Amino acid sequence: MRAPVAALVAGLALAVGVPTAWAVTRPGPAAGPSVASVLATPAAPLPAVAAPAVTARPAAPSAVTPGVPPARLRLAGVDAPLDPVGVDPAGAMALPEDVDRVGWYRFGPAPGAGEGTAVLAGHVDDAEQGLGALAPLREVEDGAEVQVTDASGAVTRWRVVSRELIEKRAVPLAALFQRTGPPRLVLLTCGGEFLPELRSYADNVVVVAEPVP
Repeated sequence: MRAPVAALVAGLALAVGVPTAWAVTRPGPAAGPSVASVLATPAAPLPAVAAPAVTARPAAPSAVTPGVPPARLRLAGVDAPLDPVGVDPAGAMALPEDVDRVGWYRFGPAPGAGEGTAVLAGHVDDAEQGLGALAPLREVEDGAEVQVTDASGAVTRWRVVSRELIEKRAVPLAALFQRTGPPRLVLLTCGGEFLPELRSYADNVVVVAEPVP
């Protein structure tokens, strides 16, 4: 796994000052099997698409072979534009400053690339901007459909197979940020208890989806 990936999820915490109403009521911590068990199980193959496969490299993040980038994410309660993002100076996955937008990790596969895990992440909330686009992830149910539209208008469809609230330091980064292996879609945002001293949340909401045959 590339070294900077070790800090990627730790950066998913924009909430500043105090949390919004997002944290007032919390659903159950999981839906479906655990994220770890899902990632250890082969997924159904995705039909071939125009975007190329991506080769894993044990080095610093580097641009993948150009393809059609994803442009919009839709699922229950979420309809948000997608922005290509990379890694910030601290080694964390960079995220759009606007909480209404979601970042796509451009050093990994695009959704529908044919293999590997495409990672989409965004802020759960912000003291000034309010709830983020991915706040509804905490309520996504097993079996829910996810749609990703790319810049050409092509749509890939995914089915949620797991949702889990995981302590940030325990998130299985190496399993999530894979350039090879079965095609999967991972959605990430912050969750759990808000820690005022860190101006951050203790956990990440991790949703894993697999392609609809």
